[in-house]
Amino acid sequence: MVSARDPLATPHKAHWPTPPRAPEGAPNIIVILFDDVGFADFGCYGSSIRTPAIDAIAARGMRYSGFHTTAMCSTTRAALMTGRNHHSVGMGCLANFDSGYPGYRGKIRREAGTLAEMLRPHGYNSYMVGKWHVTPLGETGPAGPVDGWPLGRGFDRFYGFMDAETDQYAPELVRDNTAVTPPGTYASGYHLTADLTDEAIRFVADHVAAKPDAPFLLWLAYGACHAPHQAPRELIRHYDAAFAHGWDVERKRRLAAMKRAGLVPPDTHMPPRNDFVQPWENHGADERRLFTRLQAAYAAMLDHADRHIARLMAFLDQAGLTDDTLVLVLSDNGASQEGMMYGFVNAMGPYNQRPEPIEEKIARIDDIGGPDTHSNFPLGWAMAANTPLRRYKQNTHGGGIRDPLVISWPSRIAARGEVRHQFAHCVDVVPTLLDLIGIAPPEQVGGVAQMPLEGTSFAASLFDAAAPARDTPQYFEMFGHRGIIHRGWKAVAFHPPGTPYADDKWELFHLDIDFSETNNLAEAEPERLAELIDLWWREAEAHDVLPLDDRFGPRFAENAARRLGARRVFTFHKGMGHIPTDVAPDLRARSYRIEAHVRIAKGDEGVLIAHGDATCGYSLFLRDGHLHYDVNVGAHQVVRSDAPVAPGEHVLAVEVTHGAPATVTLRAGDAAIGGGAIRHGFVNFISWSGLDIGHDRSSPVSDYAAPFAFTGDLSKVTVTIVDDASGDDEAAAQVLLARE
Repeated sequence: MVSARDPLATPHKAHWPTPPRAPEGAPNIIVILFDDVGFADFGCYGSSIRTPAIDAIAARGMRYSGFHTTAMCSTTRAALMTGRNHHSVGMGCLANFDSGYPGYRGKIRREAGTLAEMLRPHGYNSYMVGKWHVTPLGETGPAGPVDGWPLGRGFDRFYGFMDAETDQYAPELVRDNTAVTPPGTYASGYHLTADLTDEAIRFVADHVAAKPDAPFLLWLAYGACHAPHQAPRELIRHYDAAFAHGWDVERKRRLAAMKRAGLVPPDTHMPPRNDFVQPWENHGADERRLFTRLQAAYAAMLDHADRHIARLMAFLDQAGLTDDTLVLVLSDNGASQEGMMYGFVNAMGPYNQRPEPIEEKIARIDDIGGPDTHSNFPLGWAMAANTPLRRYKQNTHGGGIRDPLVISWPSRIAARGEVRHQFAHCVDVVPTLLDLIGIAPPEQVGGVAQMPLEGTSFAASLFDAAAPARDTPQYFEMFGHRGIIHRGWKAVAFHPPGTPYADDKWELFHLDIDFSETNNLAEAEPERLAELIDLWWREAEAHDVLPLDDRFGPRFAENAARRLGARRVFTFHKGMGHIPTDVAPDLRARSYRIEAHVRIAKGDEGVLIAHGDATCGYSLFLRDGHLHYDVNVGAHQVVRSDAPVAPGEHVLAVEVTHGAPATVTLRAGDAAIGGGAIRHGFVNFISWSGLDIGHDRSSPVSDYAAPFAFTGDLSKVTVTIVDDASGDDEAAAQVLLARE
């Protein structure tokens, strides 16, 4: 027995557990993930866009011509990060949707550990920088829950944004589990791509300083090139001349370059233009000038990102890390069709049923890519980005799911500038990385038994160009579009939304000899097509793909209603901010009242509540003694009080009665002090930028200089929803074209 009086006595033996160590030779891993970048957009894939940093990674490694994704961002990210199919892990569609069915929860199942969770027991530290978008957006507010945020899924540090997109000059940023303000503004030269790269370099530098002998995973997911297409003005202007020849010539040039590089077979045919795309020469001179500038903004955004990848690669060289770092550069889906036929200078108006006529677009041509624009290019340029493939992101034809993949690992992979043609899918990446490291997937993560990996390693093809491709089928599904690839054959169905699935026309392509899916063999080989369709149904049942759901707008409405529940009153106190759109009050297509409890002296002014940014949103503020309410849907609709508000204590309010037009009443207490009508309100979407109380962060909703902080005494702001939404579901469907 140990005497309690002996201060040095203890029944225990001193013990220092051995920390986890990575297998010998385990590489550092950097995944550089682009957004909405097409198969043909990197320079090393035939593009005229300058991407020398990516091209240099390919030159000391390889490019894949048969890499596939899931056609959308949340879904690809879920599969890429877990090694399981996206429906299997609960991410059948966007993180914005929870349909209640196992395959469509908008959140990665705990039974599907992430790569970061798999690597932690093997001595890796993991760092996430950039776009996340695999957490339900209703869970991204200050109260969480944060179990689905990066730190809750195995990453040691996080700096980035949670939603589908964000403004590149005034992003909605999170550091670890806390919302933060960007360290600069457009006026100071800030751009998100540069900021993300700075943080990526800092995380790696900190890691090397603290754990020089331990490997790391860096997941760097740029916002580029998702809309809004925003980049330095001089770089945008540089690309005007590069694309003045138009999308038809550009497609031909890219396909010719691909053939010379051996990326596609020499006899690859160019498919006809996609639906609704006109010949370049059919457009007038002003339209061509506009479309060129919109493409220039996209190209500049990609070029700009490549320049910052060069900085990251230079740091790896400086730190002596290049040879032992496995780098992957890829895109999450094909180029986007969301710019529609004519592109947008500011898409927020059209998303809320305020048209953007071609004349207005042309008049704003010099604004494109700037801080008050939400630019996106037209279908013709998206088609060129996906050369030589058909259709776009959201679709299961090649243009939606066949994407670039560049890989290098100088100390282990001997290939230098080679091309690999094996079929691979984003679900195969985790098994490949585990194979290269030499570890098995865990049976449990955090005490939760793990589902098996569903992907197949393609590691052998990294070392042997003749290595066989996977021999298992891969299904595809997105918004009712379907497809399946097996042993070089593909069956695919384009699904017009709202039509019976039984009416869909399945096509059949022999991909081994028909890279661009131009020779439909459905009538020539009906038995093979029937076998593949049957196989698709079996895979769909096995991976929780059913029930199919092609509804766009109603999904958003249902999720908003479920999140809101019976709640109709929201209370915010002074100083609150960074409230994400999906957590803020939903004021779309409904009547509401906003009340600000204030005490003001003569000369007090500033924002009481603001939600949104320069492209879209609303703001209630005092200026020159008058109360103002600005509803900005790509055009400002400002209602101003008739007389100044007297000093003293007030409940300053705005009441909006939904209608066409909506009526607005400004009040100080019970007294009406002004009013007016608003022709265009928030039908589908308010903003990706969140809500602030007592100030308006860096991108101003109205014509004041942000943050325009309120100088009086603001105790609280309440928002009361007066009635339920009553909108046009067909119009609401258009929001899907932005929110992915």
